[in-house]
Amino acid sequence: MKILKNKFVSVIAISSLVIGSYTQANALESNAKKKETEIHSEHDDHKGHDETSGKESDDHKGHDETSGKESDDHKEHDETSDKEQDGHAEGGITLTPQKIALANIKVEVITPKIQYSLVYAPGEIKANGYKSFMVSPRTESVIMNRHAILGEHVEKGQKLVTLFSESMAQAQADYLIASTEWQRIKKLGKQTVSESRLVLSETTFNAAYGKLIAFGLTEDAIKDITNKSTVSFGQYSLTAHSAGVVLQDNFYQGQRVAAGDLVMLLADENDLWVEAKVSPNKKFDLPINSPAIVQFSGQSYQAKVIQEAHTIDPITRTRIIRLSVENQEDSLHSGMFVKINFQFKTANKVMAVPEEALVRSADGDWTVFVEDHPGEFEAVEVDLGRSLGDLREIIGLESGSRVVTQGAFFVASEIAKGGFDPHNH
Repeated sequence: MKILKNKFVSVIAISSLVIGSYTQANALESNAKKKETEIHSEHDDHKGHDETSGKESDDHKGHDETSGKESDDHKEHDETSDKEQDGHAEGGITLTPQKIALANIKVEVITPKIQYSLVYAPGEIKANGYKSFMVSPRTESVIMNRHAILGEHVEKGQKLVTLFSESMAQAQADYLIASTEWQRIKKLGKQTVSESRLVLSETTFNAAYGKLIAFGLTEDAIKDITNKSTVSFGQYSLTAHSAGVVLQDNFYQGQRVAAGDLVMLLADENDLWVEAKVSPNKKFDLPINSPAIVQFSGQSYQAKVIQEAHTIDPITRTRIIRLSVENQEDSLHSGMFVKINFQFKTANKVMAVPEEALVRSADGDWTVFVEDHPGEFEAVEVDLGRSLGDLREIIGLESGSRVVTQGAFFVASEIAKGGFDPHNH
């Protein structure tokens, strides 16, 4: 029993030793972890302090940049104010010579000049009635042959058409008889024939000659009658009395035409008429030789007023104003419809630019681009005045300014690519 008790005491002692050792080990391990935690905490605190210091440094730097930006903004505001005082819109651009050439930008010096305001009216090209010739038989005839066609340019004296007429045949026969008798009587002289016989023969010859002239024969054609065979009697030709163009030839070969019927119409197309149809409500003074511009198919021709009707056309209810236009290039023809712009001089010299030179800003103002230095363009606000045809009067631009008159839209687009509105204040 004593032995068992001693063993039990030994076991308890050993267990206490083991438990004590285990507790001490746990305490050491806990201290080690606590120390490690404190070391990491100090390291993080140091790192945080460094980051805080860096952040404070960055904040200080940002404050300096913000201050600089505010200074630049203030400077830019001052520059903008200066530009607004000068009448210049904000924004500009510098373009290289290559880009200017590629965009076909055109710059012109704008100075005050006498310009023309325009009043539009529709019109029609007409043959010059004072230089036209109506080809027609003077006795009832049958058309045998034509010698000219529609649109052909003919020269003075050129044969146009050959006809046959019974009346002409009789007139040619009478002339041949009268001519033969007159030649015979003249050879006999006053010593052989009486004065009355001589006068009668001469009068008969002159009457026969005059009848052929009345029928439209030329002197050369009449002289040929004596050499003609009687089989060709009745045939005659109509010739051109002046050089011109065949505008009409409404006939067929073999067609019978009455005296006075139109066979051909010749006109000198170097000088044409233009008849403008103007509303009677338009009150403006158009003295003789007033200038005008005739436009057709993109081409412009200088014209001048030659006549003005004092009556109203009963069909169109318009007032007819007749102009004369030179057709040197033969590009205008009778019957064409054209646009007419009457020109009226401005009382004083004005500044004007082409319509395409004007660009509207975002706030609705009109601007032009001025080249202050080679390749440097800046928008300048202007006020618009009268419309002067393809030009527009502008107010607010200095005389002698170099203005973009072609390619203004390209300049505006290039400025817009910079990320700001070139016209915004």
